[in-house]
Amino acid sequence: MVSRIGAPDFAAQPLPAGAGETKEKEGALSFGELLQQAFDSVNRAQWDAELAAQRLATGEIEDIHQVTILAEKASLSLQLMIAIRNKVIEAYQEISRMQI
Repeated sequence: MVSRIGAPDFAAQPLPAGAGETKEKEGALSFGELLQQAFDSVNRAQWDAELAAQRLATGEIEDIHQVTILAEKASLSLQLMIAIRNKVIEAYQEISRMQI
């Protein structure tokens, strides 16, 4: 059965309440923790795609469609993560150019 293709796991997660506040509440995710979860999600998608490709090569999986979907999901997750990284770097550079 083919599962629904959607955004990576980290994209579907809502921001914690008060994400824009400077004080962290107990139990709320910090920006670093949110990024770590996003990295872990992309890494997990990459590993799943690699494992599925290996299983297809060894004959354990016969459904090439599922393998293709997992590979594309991993690729899109990585592309999204790179785009987010580029935007964060761009924002940092813009802030560093500001005159005080």
